[in-house]
This record gives sequence, C-alpha cells and structure tokens, in this order.
Amino acid sequence: MDVLHRCKAQLEQLLAEMAEQTNLEPGTLFVVGCSTSEIAGSRIGTAGAIEIGEMLFEPLTEFAKKHQLFLAFQGCEHINRALTIERKAAEKFKLDPVSVIPVAHAGGSMSAYAYRHMEDPVVVEEIRASAGIDIGQTLIGMHLKPVAVPLRTSIGKIGDAIVTVATTRPKLIGGTRAIYE
Repeated sequence: MDVLHRCKAQLEQLLAEMAEQTNLEPGTLFVVGCSTSEIAGSRIGTAGAIEIGEMLFEPLTEFAKKHQLFLAFQGCEHINRALTIERKAAEKFKLDPVSVIPVAHAGGSMSAYAYRHMEDPVVVEEIRASAGIDIGQTLIGMHLKPVAVPLRTSIGKIGDAIVTVATTRPKLIGGTRAIYE
C-alpha cells in the first residue's frame, strides 16, 4: 500500500473511532486543522502537498455528509488560521466572510484544496466548532467551543503527523449543589 492510501486508511479509521466515542450533533461545525508537511515527514509549513490535501478531502467530506456536519478547514498562521467553510454555514452561524483565498504557501495545502473543491466556499476569521481533528499540531483549540474534551483512538499519527481529535461539552457551572444530568 502506498503512503497516500495508508494515510487515507488511517484517517478513515480515526474518524470511525471518533464517531463511536461522541455524539456528533447534526448541523454543527467540525474543524479540520491539517499540516500536509507533517504528514509527509517535514516540519509544519515547509513542504506542503496539495495531493495530500486531495487524498484527505474525500474521507472528510464523506464523514461530514454522513453525520450532517459543516466542515471548517483551518488555514495556516499566514492567514491568521482563518477557516474555509461553505457559504451556507457562514450564513447559518452569522459569520462574516473575509477577503482572502487560501493557497498552498499562505493558507496551507489542505485549506487551499478545500477552497477549490467546496460548493460555495468563503473564508471566515473564527468559529466555535463542536468537534474537530488536528493533524500535525496545527492548534485547532482556538476554534473549538469550551470545554474541549480529547478523545483517544488507536490512530496516533496520520503519516508522520501527530493527530489529536476532540469533542466539546457545555461548561459545568454552579458549584457543589448544582445538578448536571
């Protein structure tokens, strides 16, 4: 099995395990941070590869469709980690588009590929996602709702990139007398 097919299989397994561990609420945002450089074994931001973004896009969109989620692809630091989403998601969540188009060297290969292959993409500055996947330590936490809860899967890496998945839960407030369930 070549490297790209192995990475795709790893992602599919990770997403299946994630779905088993959490209740993915339909109509919510799912953030994807991805360093194609890290997947390929290089330092983040140094060796982006559109073909890796292409390989990951299909299983991510299938996962989103199956669970009725809106995908948000986090760009790199050169566009302040802005996110590529479908216009209908921006409208639903009342998010204002910004004027930038992600490209491989200013946005990242995954975000650039997503922008070119989504139905009606826009880029927004920030979101509050209910869950997400971080491939290559891209720091998606800034785009997750509080309180983030890491999930453990059998997949610790996709290619050479460390991978972390998380869901969120509502804050617990009220102190020792509070009842939560």
